Formats: sequence, C-alpha cells, structure tokens
Amino acid sequence: MSHLTMALTELHRSEIGLARLLRAVAARHRVEHEIHHVALDLAHWSDDHIEQLSDAGAEYGLTLKRPSSTVDLAHTVTDSVQQRLSEALGRRPEPALLLLVDLRHLYRTTAGVSLDWELLAQGTQAMKNTHLLDLAEGCHPESLRQMQWANAMVKTLSPQVLAT
Repeated sequence: MSHLTMALTELHRSEIGLARLLRAVAARHRVEHEIHHVALDLAHWSDDHIEQLSDAGAEYGLTLKRPSSTVDLAHTVTDSVQQRLSEALGRRPEPALLLLVDLRHLYRTTAGVSLDWELLAQGTQAMKNTHLLDLAEGCHPESLRQMQWANAMVKTLSPQVLAT
C-alpha cells in the first residue's frame, strides 16, 4: 500500500469516527437543542467527506465504505437509549459536565481529522496531484469549521459548568 493510499484510508477512518461521534453527542444531549441539531448537521458534512473519499479511493484501487454502510445497528440502538436518557435527565448539572467532556473529546477528534486533511493536502500538493488536492481543499474548510464549533461550545459552556 502506497503512502497516499494509507493517508486516504486513515482519513476515511477518521471521518467515519467523527460522524459517529457527532451523532452520539447529538443523541446524548438531545435536550440541548443547539448541540443536538448542529452536531447532526456537522455529521452530514462528514458523510459527504466519506462519500468523496470513497470515490477518490476507488481511483487508487481502494474499497472504502460509503456513509450509508458506516452506521451499524448497535450504534443505532445506543442512540435511542442515549436520547431517552438525555430527555429523562433534562438539564441537571451532571449532564452539563458530561456535555463538556463530550465536547472536549469532539474537539480533539475534529482536530485530528483536520490534521489528516492537511496532511493529504500537503502530500498531494508535493505530488502535483490536483484531483486529490482539490478534494482536500474542498473538504478541509468544513473540517476546520467542525473543529471551531466544538471549540466555541467548550468556551461558551465551560465557565457556567465549571463554576457551579
């Protein structure tokens, strides 16, 4: 496996993990409407990235899963349980601390995905591979926005959560 195909495979894996994490955060914090809805929207961005990476990977002989095949039954079941738990707990202080923990994890994950896009962009630029460079330049800004949103939510929520 070439270094390029390894980078594509790792980026694909990272985007799948990010999409799953975003959906889990949305399910766990359903009563926090902004978190819930924005996280789901951002998961769709990752789905789009996964789709584009699958197409690009095929050009290099890789078989990368499509977004629809990355959602497993166990995760769907846990989403349902997490949603019910979120609604039952409401806005007690404990869920707020759990939200902060989830956002911290989400920020770190989005930073990793952003770094993977940067690695792909730099590598393909050096290789003069305009197709993959265009892909990276198209997806990386959305990845950065995912990271910026997680960071903004940490900054917004941490003072009130930690001060209580």
